[in-house]
Amino acid sequence: MSEHQLNLKNLPKGSKKKDKDDSGPALDWAAHHGPVSGAISATTGAGAAALLGAAISAPPVLPLAIGAAGALGHGVGHSIFRRLTGRTIATRAASWLLAGGWTTWAMTTGPLTWAAAGTLTALGVGIATAASGAAIHEEAAEDLRISEQAAKESAALNAERLTIAREWEDRIFRVCRLRVTVFAVEHWPTGAGYSIAAELPAGGATWEQIGQRCRSLATDARLPLGCTVQAEEGDVQGRVVLDIATRNVMAAVIDYPTPYTPLSILTGIPWGVRPTGEEIRVFLREACALILGPPGSGKSTFVDGVMAGFARCIDALTFVIDLKAGAVGIPWMRPWLEAQGLIEPLPGIPKAPEGTRPGVDWLASTPEEALRMLDAVLAINAARQQGYQRLMAEQNTTLLPVSAQIPQIVIVVDEGAEALTASFKDPARKAVGDKLRQVMRTTRAMGIRLVLTAVDGNVSAIGDTQTRKFSPVGVALTSGETAGNNAGKLFPGIKVDTRQLKNKGAGVIGDGGAEGFAPTVFKGWLTGPGMVRDVILATNSTRPTLDAVSAEAAGSAYAERWSAERAGWLWKGTGNSSAPVADLTKPAAPEPAPGPAESEQRPAVPGLNLSYKRAEQPQPKVTPEDHDAAVNEFRAQLDAHFPTATDRNTNPPTPGLNLSYRTEQETPEPDKTPAVAPAGPEWLADAIAAIHAAGPDGMKPSAVADAVGKSRQAVRDALKGAAGRGELVYRDNGPKSVYVHPDHA
Repeated sequence: MSEHQLNLKNLPKGSKKKDKDDSGPALDWAAHHGPVSGAISATTGAGAAALLGAAISAPPVLPLAIGAAGALGHGVGHSIFRRLTGRTIATRAASWLLAGGWTTWAMTTGPLTWAAAGTLTALGVGIATAASGAAIHEEAAEDLRISEQAAKESAALNAERLTIAREWEDRIFRVCRLRVTVFAVEHWPTGAGYSIAAELPAGGATWEQIGQRCRSLATDARLPLGCTVQAEEGDVQGRVVLDIATRNVMAAVIDYPTPYTPLSILTGIPWGVRPTGEEIRVFLREACALILGPPGSGKSTFVDGVMAGFARCIDALTFVIDLKAGAVGIPWMRPWLEAQGLIEPLPGIPKAPEGTRPGVDWLASTPEEALRMLDAVLAINAARQQGYQRLMAEQNTTLLPVSAQIPQIVIVVDEGAEALTASFKDPARKAVGDKLRQVMRTTRAMGIRLVLTAVDGNVSAIGDTQTRKFSPVGVALTSGETAGNNAGKLFPGIKVDTRQLKNKGAGVIGDGGAEGFAPTVFKGWLTGPGMVRDVILATNSTRPTLDAVSAEAAGSAYAERWSAERAGWLWKGTGNSSAPVADLTKPAAPEPAPGPAESEQRPAVPGLNLSYKRAEQPQPKVTPEDHDAAVNEFRAQLDAHFPTATDRNTNPPTPGLNLSYRTEQETPEPDKTPAVAPAGPEWLADAIAAIHAAGPDGMKPSAVADAVGKSRQAVRDALKGAAGRGELVYRDNGPKSVYVHPDHA
């Protein structure tokens, strides 16, 4: 937007003029007079009044009366009302009286004489000089008043800050036994709290000594429930900064910010707000991200906000892998499907315009499509390494210069546990997990990164510690947690009290990268399908396209990603149905088949294939044979969708639906499946799974404690009990003693 447009934007309504009206200087009849223009106006007015009065033989005393009234009303009354100084009052009153007196004299002696002209000129110069002096004096007096007022306000504020400083010095000594000196207090712009900076006492005191007692400090301060105290190191060693919340911002509902202005992957993407109201930006050019959140924590809403940030980037493309029927990516496809005429828009919402592009550049809902995507990504990585060598040499960098012409590829993997912890019984899912780890390890320089989500940070949920190692950006949504501590698993030694962060979308975020920040409390934005639609339409022209080198390397796997054969699940089976789009990927249960004669006579339902319209048609009579045929067809669909369900014809049959996941649970293979402890704490199963994943080398109790986020003593006791029950094998080797799973003993 040009500067001219910005200036017009700030004009009041109705004041914008067309360019053809700007040919001459604008006259502002409401402008205030200065000392010179005011004197000219007064003298010309007096001269005109004298000429008119002499011409019509007006009473000479009339101008004098008008001057006296002006001196009393404007010179005295209005000046007092505006709280002007005595010099200004005297100048205004004298100007009115002199102008009135000269007009009376000129009317009686004749206004068209050299004496009248000379005295009028002298009167104007005198008025201008007196007005200039009064204006300067008035400005100095106004500055003095402002300074005095500011000094009073500053004194009051300093008094408040001094009270806060002394209060927290006493509180820190009372709770932490450290005598600190608070030297700065800063109130947050949101009014939800303040920060204090303090010098630690001599003798080797560290800020961690205060950080460990944050909950006790909040309790001593009697802060409202949900308000926390957070400590971090100051700008130099020997200082500590405390952020003290006095209003529970985490309980507020904060909508995703508008307008959806363009962003860049290089300058950071906002993912939420601190309690201070400041946006938190993450830098993902070289970093992967791991988002943890139990059910009910607002993780899906948060992921929509993450993907909205990527959509706003002019130099990033978003690929999505969601093995739960692609649910997280379907809302980002709906406007494109509408524009293509493949589905109908929702009632009351206009159809997306032609030319609308998919909100994400690739969506994989099956292991096969995910493997196809990851193979293409690895091919893109290799092609970029060869194709952009000259560009990187010209810019003297080993990192691919990401831009709108060569966009970064960000792969969002929803519920990464579906792939990263896939059992060897499902080779396709296991292959997806292996490819994800390979992409995570090898593609950083060429601008390909991942954002993974999981329910928790245990090894059983994210596969291994490699995921955390390559994900310096971490988010732990704490609402809905009933066991464990995701913040503690992501950020060991964290000093944030997460027990009070129970509102959806609230949690802890941290960035351990080069441009990162310490773990801090934050609040995610509220999103929804309507917001997703608005972002897609607003960024349709700014989202980049894949560069030619990468597109050629990806080949047909990328070029045909939206073909009916591979993406038809988005619209096939329901046609233009207004059913929830999340149901598009589920195998549809067949309707009872009508008899041959009835099916031929039954007219086709015109337009949308809606359930209420089908209900209006005559329903065919279903015989037991038809029902058995429908059941057999449904079972065939289940067999195709769940290929591991191989015991359907066993005798006796398995009661209920014979699904593959139930079969795996009911008939585990003892020689391959890690044993789950029937006794002990609930996290022991995660510990045993981690030991099983470690193989023949086993794991030390300390490593197990880090993996499950529990104390070493508690882990030792639980592992000792498991070894006593035969669930683990203990190899006593002094300091190198380990626990090994029986499968590897």
